[in-house]
Amino acid sequence: MGMHVVVVGGGIVGCMTALELLKRGCEVTLVDRNVVASQTSGESSWAGAGILFPLLPWMYADEVNQLTMTGAAVYPEFCQELLAETGIDPEYRRSGMLLLPRFDMAQARAWCERHGIESQQVATAAYPALSSSEGDTALWLPSVGQVRPPHVLQAMRAYLLKRGVRLLEKTELKPLPMQATLDRWETLTGEVLQADRFVVTSGAWSFDLLKDTAAKLKIKPMRGQILLYRQPEGGLEHMVYSEGFYMVPRRDGVMLAGSTLEDVGFDPGTTEAVRIEMQAKAEAILPALRHQPVLKHWSGLRPGTPENLPTISAHPQMQNLFLNTGHFRYGLTMAPCAARMVAALICGETPAVDPRPFRLES
Repeated sequence: MGMHVVVVGGGIVGCMTALELLKRGCEVTLVDRNVVASQTSGESSWAGAGILFPLLPWMYADEVNQLTMTGAAVYPEFCQELLAETGIDPEYRRSGMLLLPRFDMAQARAWCERHGIESQQVATAAYPALSSSEGDTALWLPSVGQVRPPHVLQAMRAYLLKRGVRLLEKTELKPLPMQATLDRWETLTGEVLQADRFVVTSGAWSFDLLKDTAAKLKIKPMRGQILLYRQPEGGLEHMVYSEGFYMVPRRDGVMLAGSTLEDVGFDPGTTEAVRIEMQAKAEAILPALRHQPVLKHWSGLRPGTPENLPTISAHPQMQNLFLNTGHFRYGLTMAPCAARMVAALICGETPAVDPRPFRLES
């Protein structure tokens, strides 16, 4: 076998990282504090909406958009491969997204044109299911796709097992002490994991693992709550975004509405006040929801970082330790590109995307 790499964290970023390492001939052990692809309270990979597009990308740095747009382009073909290999459908759909006011239309159109993203300025009155004021215009992005994150994770878990990845689930590692070289990492139950390289992909929990070894890792959990509805009669065929709030229709007739950005530490709970607030926002966009009960209400903890900029890097002091974490709102979208980058770094290759903006400083 080739080099043995332990991937710490079994969310979408960890699973993609494991897959990229496999492609390079590595032996891979994937460690997760829970069960990969289980709907465990607090974890953002299964909890997210699955929109394969950065919300208002013209508001982000080019480095963020390079990861999101490169990553999003991988999903149509990859989802077909996952379905063919595992029989689990990640439910990729190019459903398109409608951006409702208010945002800078000229800035948005210019960005789309510059990046080859098809866009059309449309009258909101053309969408009778949505509430709109006379004369309002929206931006229609027909090429934006979506996936169903729990299904992506379930398919990836099966895919990785089929390819010989060793899964260590319900296994929690001790916070890492500072050392010159990392070749072993102890679990909370006293077992020792040995490997040639280790890569931390554990999202919001990364800082806890690395707090003694990476003081400059700026990651903190940011809670997002989401509601699930049954699609009302004559509801949405496409995704809708309005001033920080989105609605995502699924193929089986349910619809997500969310999400919040809450700085509440590692509290994965849901709150009645937020449910009422989100219901009001959802009903303001799609009035037919006023007669629809909320089917489900859940939350996830995103790995919040300044400017949405993740850390994809070798550790500056500890040999054999790498990081692929802090993707904030776009772990799903960034995962394919970020995984290729960190796998290249681990294997001593030059990544296709310049890794310097994502480096952990010493």
